[in-house]
Amino acid sequence: MQLSHGGESSPTGAPVARWSVEQVLALAPDAASRKAGTRLGAAGPWSGTGSDASGAVWGLCKGSGSTPYRTLVDTTGPAYACSCPSRKFPCKHALGLLLLRASDDGAFPPAEPADWAEEWLTGRRARAARESGPAAGGDSVRGPADPAAARKRAERRAERVTGGAQELEQRLADLLRGGLAATDRSGYGLWEETAARMVDSQAPGLAARVRELGAITGSGPGWPVRLLEECGLLHLLDTAWLGRDRLPDPLAATVRTRVGLPQSAEGPPVRDQWLVLAQYDTPDGKIVARRIWLYGRRSGRTALLLSFGAAGRSPAQALPVGATIDAELTPYPGGGQLRAELGEQFGATTAAGPPPGIAAAAAPAVYGNALRDDPWLDAWPVTLRDVIPVPSKDGWQLADAHADARTGSALPIAPAALSRPGLWKLVALSGGGPVTVFGEIGHRGFEPFAAWDPGEDEEGAGTTGGPVVQLV
Repeated sequence: MQLSHGGESSPTGAPVARWSVEQVLALAPDAASRKAGTRLGAAGPWSGTGSDASGAVWGLCKGSGSTPYRTLVDTTGPAYACSCPSRKFPCKHALGLLLLRASDDGAFPPAEPADWAEEWLTGRRARAARESGPAAGGDSVRGPADPAAARKRAERRAERVTGGAQELEQRLADLLRGGLAATDRSGYGLWEETAARMVDSQAPGLAARVRELGAITGSGPGWPVRLLEECGLLHLLDTAWLGRDRLPDPLAATVRTRVGLPQSAEGPPVRDQWLVLAQYDTPDGKIVARRIWLYGRRSGRTALLLSFGAAGRSPAQALPVGATIDAELTPYPGGGQLRAELGEQFGATTAAGPPPGIAAAAAPAVYGNALRDDPWLDAWPVTLRDVIPVPSKDGWQLADAHADARTGSALPIAPAALSRPGLWKLVALSGGGPVTVFGEIGHRGFEPFAAWDPGEDEEGAGTTGGPVVQLV
């Protein structure tokens, strides 16, 4: 069974960077695949390995049967193909192939692809040519969608969302009239029933925020204050939806996104050298959401790629952390929205150093400015330069390495990050010295996602040794 994923990019023949071991392991869909791929990262089970200048690597991996598995990776996507029956992306054989190359580049002599590899590469690149050629913008085989029918469907859904928002406003009013303390006796059923009503109203964003209210009740000292704050934000979202016609277009688009209406990427694409800052998966109900953070070297923009996997499958989109890709991104609408869609890729991935950062003292103001465009933001991405992880009374914090000891500023590390192994990776990388750290700052503190070797210069060319350390 063939496995493949990733954008249908067209290689340019530019030099291809060899990924580090950590970058390869970051592509694994789960811990079991990471462990299995590591076992295959030695030369023993492999034969017929090779690579070409366009970014393709291939090899034959001995399995339990008489016929070895044919494994191929196009690193410009990246995209994967393997004759094994696995449904994971990438499979353990693709991970093993890349791990072998990361540790022993000499095992992949330059060569013309084998027949079976050439067939897949030719088909993949032909699809890329068709999609990016003049015909890509022509009429679809199925014909254009009916705009009048689409408008009517959107109007019907908006009416249902409006009904749900009005009902939610009434329930919030009843909640405050009866007193927040009474919610502790009602149990989680109250919130789940309200969330189900929002799902019926086709407003999944409202449903998710209602479920978060249920998790606050009885969550520890001060929970009534936290519940009141979140009720206030939910009320603000309700009233914003009901009065969306009076809002500026960017804020109205943000409100539509927050209540859960689907949006499409629009506007002019932005081509840049995009540095892959971090990649991590989070459970979202019955599906898994994958977030990939990018930084544009020329534009200075930060962007978020969001993809989903369901039914036990990992999200298809994956990029090597610490690499830079020459690609186009199309932004989604909305004030303060960073989400974008990955478009055409023009070149092979190359290794790169960290992005420019800001001082720890400046980070809260950056988050505050972002809240003006999107009041419902939980956090905002920032890169901190020259910070040192130090223990504090309640956990850990990132202190400014150059601030005066008496007036120095520090950001608390968010509680969610305190129990992760990534915190100790950060401490070990720092060794008491300053590091560059990328993450998100919010009202709960700073959550670190990636850090760079203290010896790596900002905007540096980087090395293939992988100066970036993933912390999630």
